[in-house]
Amino acid sequence: MLGSVGVLALAGCVGVASTVSDEPAPSATPSAPVVAVDVAAGEIDQDVDVSVPAGAEGVGVTFREITIAPGAGTGEHCHYGQLIAAVKQGTLTHYAPVYPTGVREYEEGDAIIEGAGYIHEGVNEGDVDVVLWVTYVIPEGDPLAETDLSKCDA
Repeated sequence: MLGSVGVLALAGCVGVASTVSDEPAPSATPSAPVVAVDVAAGEIDQDVDVSVPAGAEGVGVTFREITIAPGAGTGEHCHYGQLIAAVKQGTLTHYAPVYPTGVREYEEGDAIIEGAGYIHEGVNEGDVDVVLWVTYVIPEGDPLAETDLSKCDA
């Protein structure tokens, strides 16, 4: 499932085709001042609408690599904004009320979009590390994840 994904407009700014690779993207000259390296990519079969709650004074964007060991999980939590992630390695079992059965598995090459407010948990039920590359779009000053479930939507 790994392949070209046009997620970030920045990749187009360097004039290089975007593909997932362990090698830096080729540049016009060996000493080019800009080199883009795609570290993970994923695909998703749903509409994507990224927004933050009304009234936010500003928006923070954080990029994070998360590794979940076999048998471990994130614990139940929610977010004040949205997450856009790609599964770089492994299979994440995601428990959330937004799925008809309450659970969905995301495998290497899948993208994950998490909205604000709802309680969910990611668990590695496999036997290899799950590695996620996550972009958080969160109102400025709010935590990336809220573990006080009384502050989450029901």
